[in-house]
Amino acid sequence: MAAGSNSINTNVGALVALQNLNSINSRLDSTQNRVSTGFKVTGAVDDASSFSIAQGLRGEIKAYGAVSQGLANARGVLTVAEAGATALSDLVGDIKKKVVELANAAITTGQRQILTDDFNQLLENARSFINQATFQGNNLLSSGATDTNVISDIDGSTITMRANNLIDDLDTFSGAADVSTAALATTTLTSLATFEAEVSTALGNIGADSRKLNFQDNFIGKIADAVEVGLGSIVDADLAKESAKLQALQIQQQLASQSLSIANQRPSVLLSLFR
Repeated sequence: MAAGSNSINTNVGALVALQNLNSINSRLDSTQNRVSTGFKVTGAVDDASSFSIAQGLRGEIKAYGAVSQGLANARGVLTVAEAGATALSDLVGDIKKKVVELANAAITTGQRQILTDDFNQLLENARSFINQATFQGNNLLSSGATDTNVISDIDGSTITMRANNLIDDLDTFSGAADVSTAALATTTLTSLATFEAEVSTALGNIGADSRKLNFQDNFIGKIADAVEVGLGSIVDADLAKESAKLQALQIQQQLASQSLSIANQRPSVLLSLFR
């Protein structure tokens, strides 16, 4: 038998028991951390490669969030533009009705003046609708409006929101419109038909651009969800498994503590040899 087995200076059994207890405590701390946070990888110390991959995925998720926010803002611009163009389209019907009434040679001078005032007021309303179709300073219907590129993916891809300069189209129609006589009012109907077609084209462009943004936003959302699922598979802890492991380690800790206590009592047995 080795001398160390009967030594009061070197308690081999206690050292072995202490090492075992320290190992169990370390694993218990790790398991408790997983249970409390829900993550199996919380830092580079846990798993350097997995943590590095997870950080990259987290960056992608944030980038997709920024893209989605940009698309949402763009949809706001298009929604307001659609509202303005739709209101204008409805108003064109009222304008046409008024011009047709003015094309009637049988109306009196007084009636023509009343109808002309109504016609001019409708044109002002049309101008107001266009100018008010602004979202965060962006108006796709106003004079000088230009196409706007919106970031549509984290690789820098863009989707274009087309400008539809209806204010200039309205100015062109207003400049050509003359309802002072029945004959001139009839001619004005031709100019109005051109303006009506331009409004319809603008509505079609806005609708198509809106659908394109909606499709892309849905696609980006699905990709972001897939990336988040991938991230979870790397860093999320299996709490059912960790719970079972936690209970097992707690029992092992108790047994290791008892073993250490027994090992620490061994030197006291040697006292009986000196009695």
